[in-house]
Amino acid sequence: MGTLFVVGTPIGNLRDITLRALEVLRSVSLIAAEDTRVTRKLLAHYDIHTPLTSYFEHNKLQKVDVILRTLAEGDVALVSDAGMPGINDPGYELIQAVIRAGYPLRVVPGPSAPIAALVISGLPTDRFLYLGYVPRRSGERRRLFQDVRDVQPTLLFLEVPHRLVATLEEAMAVWGPERRCAVARELTKVHEEVVRGTLADVYAHFQAHPPRGELVWVVEGARESQGEALTQAYALAETLIREGMSPSRAARVAAQAFDVSRRAVYEKVKDGAP
Repeated sequence: MGTLFVVGTPIGNLRDITLRALEVLRSVSLIAAEDTRVTRKLLAHYDIHTPLTSYFEHNKLQKVDVILRTLAEGDVALVSDAGMPGINDPGYELIQAVIRAGYPLRVVPGPSAPIAALVISGLPTDRFLYLGYVPRRSGERRRLFQDVRDVQPTLLFLEVPHRLVATLEEAMAVWGPERRCAVARELTKVHEEVVRGTLADVYAHFQAHPPRGELVWVVEGARESQGEALTQAYALAETLIREGMSPSRAARVAAQAFDVSRRAVYEKVKDGAP
């Protein structure tokens, strides 16, 4: 019985791979790669000749059986284009299938763009919330920003370059222009750049200098005073509901009273409403 090794690979600089990762990639029977063309470059750089198969969003259902059959005879490594498999790619579904099938599973830790961006951002790292890619549609972006407006941990997002300026503009409309953030672009690559400042500062920079390449957006969480205001809004809404007001209206009144997100108040109180 083989083992599935979940292997982290470099996010840019090929020298960021670990010795253990190289050892595993050389020794397994098969490497399942998000994009075989990308992984083949990494393998060629280190003179590794292990067979490759593709495993990505549009063929994942067909490839799971192939990988499970291989695991019956030997080890398999799962890699993504960059970073840790399972983060914003279908790797987690293969991991679930392997667990259900009863095969051993091991992780070979490696680079992660969101964590690298968090550390280099200069924003608090003790608590953070990773939210993946910002939604494509403007209305969905604004709803997301409203939902996390009063969240205190640092927020991590992925965004594509051509939408970044619009995203920053909408974030300012919801969170205000003074909230701090950082955009980390092309991490570990030749043109690595980290732009730090308020939302207004970073918006102005990228309006003048349109971004290129892979980027991570790190945003300061809500200040503690906002969290206290949200707690007070919850309490007011619960009181109003006990007095006969509907949860929806109570959330709206309480949110307006304490200048917090109506949606956040409503989600908190609706389940406990009579």
